[in-house]
Amino acid sequence: MSGNRIVTVGGSGGFAPYEVVIGAGALGRAGRRLKTAIGRDRCVVVADATVWGLHGAALAAVLGEAGVKAEVIDVPAGERSKSFAELERVLDGFGALGLDRGDCVVALGGGVVGDLAGLAAALWMRGIGVVQVPTSLLAQVDSSVGGKTAIDTPRGKNLVGAFHQPRLVVADIGLLATLPERQLRSGWAEVIKHGLICDAEFFAWLEGEGAVGARGDVVALTRAVERSVEIKAAIVAEDEKEAGRRALLNLGHTFGHALEAELAFDEARLSHGEAVAVGCALAFRFSVRTGLATAEAAARAEAAFGAAGLPTRLDPADGFDAARLVERMRGDKKAEGGRLTLVLARGIGEAFVAKDVDAAAVEQFLKDEGAS
Repeated sequence: MSGNRIVTVGGSGGFAPYEVVIGAGALGRAGRRLKTAIGRDRCVVVADATVWGLHGAALAAVLGEAGVKAEVIDVPAGERSKSFAELERVLDGFGALGLDRGDCVVALGGGVVGDLAGLAAALWMRGIGVVQVPTSLLAQVDSSVGGKTAIDTPRGKNLVGAFHQPRLVVADIGLLATLPERQLRSGWAEVIKHGLICDAEFFAWLEGEGAVGARGDVVALTRAVERSVEIKAAIVAEDEKEAGRRALLNLGHTFGHALEAELAFDEARLSHGEAVAVGCALAFRFSVRTGLATAEAAARAEAAFGAAGLPTRLDPADGFDAARLVERMRGDKKAEGGRLTLVLARGIGEAFVAKDVDAAAVEQFLKDEGAS
């Protein structure tokens, strides 16, 4: 398995450990691991229709060489596939194929497919196996690792879901070569987020020589994926179900999810990664407003996102309403009793969970940021 880096997630009395296999060409070298994780001579691949056209043949070939036959259920590309309608269609497909408790699902695609297929696997017969083969940077560094699965509702993002850890994750850096530039930049937002949470040294690399990763440099991308997975694996092993420290991984997401929901998850206007970039910048500027962080720290965070071509401010054309955004934030999964919970920062690499944040202060802050 030369050329792969293995990061193990879990163990030590928590959920069953599994491997994240990282490297350029990792998929082509993963046949034995895939066969072991799937455990049978067949599997069901849930794939983004566009991604299947790009990478389906390669996956099918690797599975075939390992003696595994793949049945395919494809779903439309885009965030709107994270819906009850698509979930029902995938589950019906499982039934039509006669899946039982010993079967395994392989998710091939970005975060949308990983979330949808993972949730379907969690629900089918109260839980069957799932293997994640993430094909977007965002999925490789974030959503494929840690077992969060979900769909969206009109009331908010990821509100219906389950924790369902995968048996294996194969993060092939080579698959990222087919990503549109905007999607690559969106994934880079989550990479920057990891540095901002708890690794100032990693963040310094990202704002320096590592910045070329946002433009597709394979060496930088490989290091970025490896370190991001290491950070997430350590946090998830300590707090699988987000009872405490895992909430740090949501830096920028409470703001970002509210923005996405207000735009009806229209990725043409704002992708998830772009929403995270704006959300992280807002979280740092709010931290400055409340005397927690320095203006210099917020400026560095904003500059790192900006250098990657990511937005850091509210777009006046979107016409956001501050009161509505705050109401969205009250409905966030981390909120308790309608009180706001935000991930804020005392500096680069020093994020923390702030509970019972003053909603009026957040609303005024958002108005000052350009919301009405």
